[in-house]
Amino acid sequence: MDNSIDHAARWAGQHLVDPVHIDCTTTVVLKILDGKCKMNEHDEAVISRLYDVVKSRPGKLMGEEYHALIEQARTAPDEAQAMFIYEKRLLAETMISRPVMKAYKAWLRDNGILRRQDAEEA
Repeated sequence: MDNSIDHAARWAGQHLVDPVHIDCTTTVVLKILDGKCKMNEHDEAVISRLYDVVKSRPGKLMGEEYHALIEQARTAPDEAQAMFIYEKRLLAETMISRPVMKAYKAWLRDNGILRRQDAEEA
């Protein structure tokens, strides 16, 4: 199983096309940015790289507003923005059901993109 970030980016370019999966990726990035993600450091880096590859692709529920917020948070984070990211992350999590998010992460694991873990994360 190749867990390299470069492999994940190449894979995402070809396979991460479903708008629901784009939304799931965006939601996990919001969770990473607000510090609530329970993924290991490697998988967080992988998800961030997947997001970079697919952020210009259309999601089903989330659009440019989310992408602009993520970009701003990555370049110039501040306290007010952290609270806004938290609120947007909660909203995103209500738009995507737990079974959909769990299936997305399982799909990434099954394809060797995320590492398998015993504990539930993100």
